[in-house]
Amino acid sequence: MKYLFLILFIVPSLVGYAQAKKIRNPEFTNLFSAELRPGVSCYRIPSIVTAPNGDLIVAIDERVPSCADLKGNRNINIVIRRSSDNGDSWSDIETVVDYPPGQSASDPSMIVDKKNGTIFLFFNFMDLDNEKDVYYLQYVKSSDNGKTWSSPFDITTQISKPEWRDNFKFITSGRGIQTRTGTMLHTLVNLENGLHIFGSNDNGKSWFVIDTPIELADESKIIELEDGTWMINSRVDRDKNTRFVHTSTDKGKTWKSAPAPALADPGCNASIIRYTSVNDGADKNRLLFANANSENERKNMTVRVSYDEGKTWSEGKTIYAGESAYSSMTVLSNGDIGLFFEKDDYTENVFVRFSLTWLTDGKDSFRNTN
Repeated sequence: MKYLFLILFIVPSLVGYAQAKKIRNPEFTNLFSAELRPGVSCYRIPSIVTAPNGDLIVAIDERVPSCADLKGNRNINIVIRRSSDNGDSWSDIETVVDYPPGQSASDPSMIVDKKNGTIFLFFNFMDLDNEKDVYYLQYVKSSDNGKTWSSPFDITTQISKPEWRDNFKFITSGRGIQTRTGTMLHTLVNLENGLHIFGSNDNGKSWFVIDTPIELADESKIIELEDGTWMINSRVDRDKNTRFVHTSTDKGKTWKSAPAPALADPGCNASIIRYTSVNDGADKNRLLFANANSENERKNMTVRVSYDEGKTWSEGKTIYAGESAYSSMTVLSNGDIGLFFEKDDYTENVFVRFSLTWLTDGKDSFRNTN
């Protein structure tokens, strides 16, 4: 009886210790860096989504001659990797957009259409030889969970205005959303005319732009709140040292804007996603926010939780204290959180997976209600 007691006590303790050790030590997996492909100068601008079948898809710029942005780079391709085991292993690098030299594609972002299983991968295009500084807005799509991709579609005339032709405009990298009613929404930055929302009501057959400019908004992410309100979380000028939040209760016709002083920011793209929804049967509403949590430097990648639809945020947990910049998040099929971000002055682009239990130091945990 004594030995049975020891077995019953020790074995669960060892299992619990192993699980706790795993939770407390999430590991970084470097998915893209110049050393992985000879001749590539750097990889930048991460995007991650969970495909309808549970696979993870990460997309990024492959910047060949230099690490310069679209305006100054004659050869940028969009490449991806996929994982079918929640990030334990990854496919080789696959090129999905590759124009001839002199034409570049940059700033990937994705939306998963849960109504029909299509994944839309948006990017910005420029022909530097013939129309330098003129941005075109395009996408490719996949109907088989990212295994194959279409040729590019150009939607510039649908989501932009003729008078914006020469403006500094671009689709925000990272990801857009699909609302509860099925509308797909994304953000289009126009540095001369303000941020605009674009989207589709017919599963990507056609696209629209809402002609209401949103001020104090650079690269931005949009989410839908539980009551149907649209909320945008925005990067602004570096001297603001904080994020700005914009909300609309009339589907983007009008907006209310305010600084979010609790969210320090050095002027950098960030990530905000819904983790759980009471409307979907979860025990709580939870939003997640990730950014370089610093007023002046791109460092200290931090993830926070909100339980009140973004009114307040947790202090957050540092994922990486060193140099870190753009980030993108997704919810894995097992309920874990996947974060894909630029690390150490863009020399690495890493994936890290962790649980809500680890993120909240055991104060909260995910429970699958399905």
